[in-house]
Amino acid sequence: MKTDLLIAGVGGQGTVLASRVIATAAINAGLPAFTSETIGMAQREGCVLSHVRIGDSNVGPLIPKRYAKGLIAFEPAEAVRAMGFLDKNVRALINTRPIAPVTATLGQAPYHFREVLDYLREALPEAVLVDAGAIALEAGGLKFTNTVMLGAAAATRIIDLPRTSLLQAIEQLVPGKYLEANIKAFEMGAQLS
Repeated sequence: MKTDLLIAGVGGQGTVLASRVIATAAINAGLPAFTSETIGMAQREGCVLSHVRIGDSNVGPLIPKRYAKGLIAFEPAEAVRAMGFLDKNVRALINTRPIAPVTATLGQAPYHFREVLDYLREALPEAVLVDAGAIALEAGGLKFTNTVMLGAAAATRIIDLPRTSLLQAIEQLVPGKYLEANIKAFEMGAQLS
């Protein structure tokens, strides 16, 4: 198995943890894996693009333009921002819950959320769109959106790794006091198939 997977979101959504869970799960399954992040200017709410490359030990950690075979987007506008990295046959999972950019919250620029979703539906007609935030709230809070997305990505085969490897990686990387809620969120996301 060889795959190049992008995780797009904003700071504070858990994109970096999600990329580390996927890479750790790949390593647990006996596959080489590399990760790298490009992080925007703000620590919280700046854009974050995590690269995960699995199955080839002769590559660098950054995915070249037009090579990503999978996209997990934690925020719709960040999915649009990642479009230049996507292969024409990309499999995509997109969280439909928006996080307005700082310029929009300050009233300096609008966030055309409906237009963003319309564009994504047209550009990525096979993409799975889900309100992962609503599911995360059922699991205990918005901070569990990342593991909801991981469960959904595993169920839809965007992440093609054994479920046991993903759960083992969550157990390895998530602090104990949050482990039960993260496993619950993963399982709830996995029911989306």
